[in-house]
Amino acid sequence: MNKELIINATSKEIVIALLEDKQLFELYKDKQSDQFAVGDIYLGAVKKTIPGLNAAFVDVGYEKDAFLHYLDLGPQFRTLKNFVNSAVDSKGKNFKPRIINEPDIDKYGKITNVLSPGETILVQIAKEPISSKGPRLSSEITIAGRNIVIIPFSDKVTISQKIKSTDERQRLRRLFQSIKPADFGVIVRTAAEGKKLEILDAELRVLVDKWELAFKDLKTTRAPKLLIGELNRTSTVLRDLLNASFNNIFVDSDKLYKELKEYISEIAPENLKILKIYNGSVPIFEQFGIDKQIKSLFGKTITFKSGAYLIIEHTEALHVIDVNSGNRAKKETDQETNAYETNCSACEEIARQLRLRDIGGIIVIDFIDMLKPEHKQMIFEKMKVAMSSDPSRHTILPLSKFGIMEITRQRVRPETNIQVVEKCPTCKGKGEVSSSVLIIDEIENHIKYVIDRSLDKKKITLIAHPFIVSFLTKGFPSARLKWVLRYKTNIRIRAGNSLGYLEYHFTDHNGEVLEI
Repeated sequence: MNKELIINATSKEIVIALLEDKQLFELYKDKQSDQFAVGDIYLGAVKKTIPGLNAAFVDVGYEKDAFLHYLDLGPQFRTLKNFVNSAVDSKGKNFKPRIINEPDIDKYGKITNVLSPGETILVQIAKEPISSKGPRLSSEITIAGRNIVIIPFSDKVTISQKIKSTDERQRLRRLFQSIKPADFGVIVRTAAEGKKLEILDAELRVLVDKWELAFKDLKTTRAPKLLIGELNRTSTVLRDLLNASFNNIFVDSDKLYKELKEYISEIAPENLKILKIYNGSVPIFEQFGIDKQIKSLFGKTITFKSGAYLIIEHTEALHVIDVNSGNRAKKETDQETNAYETNCSACEEIARQLRLRDIGGIIVIDFIDMLKPEHKQMIFEKMKVAMSSDPSRHTILPLSKFGIMEITRQRVRPETNIQVVEKCPTCKGKGEVSSSVLIIDEIENHIKYVIDRSLDKKKITLIAHPFIVSFLTKGFPSARLKWVLRYKTNIRIRAGNSLGYLEYHFTDHNGEVLEI
């Protein structure tokens, strides 16, 4: 399988696309203004406890208080609480709080027995703010690295289930039991397979130092306060996804390229050769066909193999996916075979859509009715195989007698939602357009305006519909050549496949769109 990461960087956000055999499977957006990423560790203040929910609301600096359920406190919550209090009450800047292990909290206890309003508490973001809800919190603290995850106040060594070799699992378990500090547990990630002792030991020390450094000046810190920040979304994606199966990583920003090169050299130097800078004149997402896939893959109706299609609806409580045969119904096969083949194809597209949109929570799928029980069982198995590569935790239930399948999928971030229904760029939603024969005069008028206000008059690019570009560049002298001679400016013209017939833009030498 050919796997590629395509990274588009702008002044406002970084967009990361994961391609598998040239097909878009995942899309991440890392906005510069984003806060409260999953994994961030905060010193928070308990605002109030809700006995009816057995939970507390905690102030971590977000506009809405974050939610902390009793079951997310973790068994070693009292140990964590005493550790934080000793750090806050410490004397001297270099005081190192001692870890005094306390008994585990009662699994079926009450929130009011362990927390009260006004208390300071250490929490970690488990789910980002979604819709009208604030962040979801946990006090079972973990600090993730490339190969391992450390768990303060634990003593267990857990090996990833994806590491199948019994000898390798035993090697890693013995290794970490011998090198890990006391009062720290370790989760060994799949990426650690085959890694040498010095690499794993160095990463372990870095993560432990990161934890201890957060408490150095806790005495002068007031809640709410970010203590340990997770990596930005771009680095997190690389940390969690990057492996030997990747063929290429393309990035279109020199600054980001240098940052990623430095980061990859630390976590996986053997993969440095696949990181490449993209300097093409065509936007990177257009060059790799990602823009076109985004337009076709987001929206209410999704067409897939042989004319069949999905309808995806989002309600407050769940997502509903309806499978329709479309043009397949006209094929000369019996109804049962047609339904089974369409449902098989739908499984692959549904699994792709769940990853692409990062859909979480409850998903209800209405497959086309099938009569044979063996077909229903085969669709269940097909869906499990299709979702086997999904990194998010999920549970799939067999089809009911009504042909309904239920899936639950872990939701930690807001769903990726891209508007594919656009306002007409020509009529601005009014339903009327100016005469198309005047478009060339209109473009020329805007060229004058742009040249008068552009700082670099020698590097102006006009992006228009391919038909308009063809008209402007044909013949001798062409309209473009006339403009170059008339305004003494090198006006480049490039086709934009995603633009409407009468839509056009001007960009400067940095590729930034100029206002007209």
